Amino acid sequence: MDNTVKPGWINRIASVSRAFFWTLLSLMLVLLILFQFFGSRATQSARDNLLKGLEQDRKSRVIALIHRQENVSFLGVPVSSNISIEDSEAVLRAIRFTPPDQPIDMILHTPGGLVLAAEQIAKALVEHKGKVTVFVPHYAMSGGTLIALAADEIVMDANAVLGPVDPQIGTMPAASIVNLLRFKKPAQISDEMLILADMAQKARVQVASFVVQVLLKHMPQKKAVELATILSEGRWTHDFPLPVQAIREFGLKVSTDMPRKVYELMDLYPQGGGGRPSVLYVPMRRATNQKGTVPDNQAPSNTSGK
Repeated sequence: MDNTVKPGWINRIASVSRAFFWTLLSLMLVLLILFQFFGSRATQSARDNLLKGLEQDRKSRVIALIHRQENVSFLGVPVSSNISIEDSEAVLRAIRFTPPDQPIDMILHTPGGLVLAAEQIAKALVEHKGKVTVFVPHYAMSGGTLIALAADEIVMDANAVLGPVDPQIGTMPAASIVNLLRFKKPAQISDEMLILADMAQKARVQVASFVVQVLLKHMPQKKAVELATILSEGRWTHDFPLPVQAIREFGLKVSTDMPRKVYELMDLYPQGGGGRPSVLYVPMRRATNQKGTVPDNQAPSNTSGK
């Protein structure tokens, strides 16, 4: 009796296996895309509802500028973001559609970004007639701080921070490039670095001048020049944190009465990247006062993960 499997049957089995594999793979991809599509729509709907609720509570126009690492592609690749020209276009459009006397509340969570984009946003906020309030639940560094300086009031979490606004030339601090000329003679420096030093000096003057114009909204010119110099001259590293107390010492109006809905909105912007969360805790109900703000000693209530 011949038990040998004929080549024709082997080919058929192989064809069926390949077809089953590709069908299964295609089905999994379709399900993944649908899951992310409907999941993102549900998340965006929840964000919109929170923004509307905050607008109703405060009778203001609420604009959120939040930069996280989120899974933006169907392959789940985390993409980091920062302040871009697209952001400034969208924010300027929102401000333009806001009645001149209506207050604007801006929620900021950003590492910074393009100087031009941040300056455009800050200028538009300075020129808005209604009260401008910036909310910083965690951090607003660099260009984010530049935008916050344009507000009539800054509301920060008790542990939130702002940062210096000293310009960066590529990946290098402008102040450090300029200081290079103090330690080396021009003949010992490459032409490229000499050009960068010239650009760095111009950038420092330009940023400081713009910060002065923004601060004149809140303080006399002498004090505005002094604070603009402190923030832009490069006395600290670019990621140096400036907490609530430091901002108050600068003479800026800062509150820690953060609305509960701001924290709830941040919960809807989870940090991207899969895997097991690196931070876990037991959720607790937030206590709020009569104004709907969270006391300083109350932490956000959801589990979180990086």
